Amino acid sequence: MKRVIFLLVALGATWGAGAQGAQGGERLTNEEYIARWCDAAVADMERYGIPASIKLAQGMLESDNGNSRLARVANNHFGIKCKSDWRGRTLSHDDDAPGECFRSYASAEESWRDHSEFLDKGDRYAFLFELDPTDYKGWAEGLKRAGYATNPKYPQLLVKLIEDNQLHLYDTGEARKPTVAAQPEPMPAPSATPRQKPTHPNVTGKGGDGFDPDNFTIVAKPN
Repeated sequence: MKRVIFLLVALGATWGAGAQGAQGGERLTNEEYIARWCDAAVADMERYGIPASIKLAQGMLESDNGNSRLARVANNHFGIKCKSDWRGRTLSHDDDAPGECFRSYASAEESWRDHSEFLDKGDRYAFLFELDPTDYKGWAEGLKRAGYATNPKYPQLLVKLIEDNQLHLYDTGEARKPTVAAQPEPMPAPSATPRQKPTHPNVTGKGGDGFDPDNFTIVAKPN
């Protein structure tokens, strides 16, 4: 009888650990994030003219490699705030002001697509598309100047990520996709509910257009 009880407890502990892992999972590394999104970054570079290195670096920085609360709950990998023309799902999150309105997506892929459209259609980002497509330093400085982020070190953070991980090689077609043990699981669907017209008091956002990370490790705030 004691043996049966012991086995049941052991099985319960094993199932509990597995369930917790499936829900929480391990933190994604730089290499895993790059392997997951490098093809999308190159595709967007070819379609929109945004350097693949910039797309990857912004995604890594703004989402903490997909580990941040915005990325996990809202599939928002680029920290884009609602703004007055957003009609989709939303999520409240503290940034330049408490409880700011951020865009929430049905999938991470949708977030990547919206980021490219956001830059492509934004008048104040138009000058960036006149730069050489391999000028990642110019893009990093330009994003700050155009108002994407309020952090004065934003360009340096992007450039460091690009150079430390050799992301600029994706701009010239010289990079190889990183080899990782296993591809990360797709992001879960957001829990935020859709609404037709945003009514959040900070819908236009404070400061920059995107989430403003102060360093490489973004600590997700609790719900």
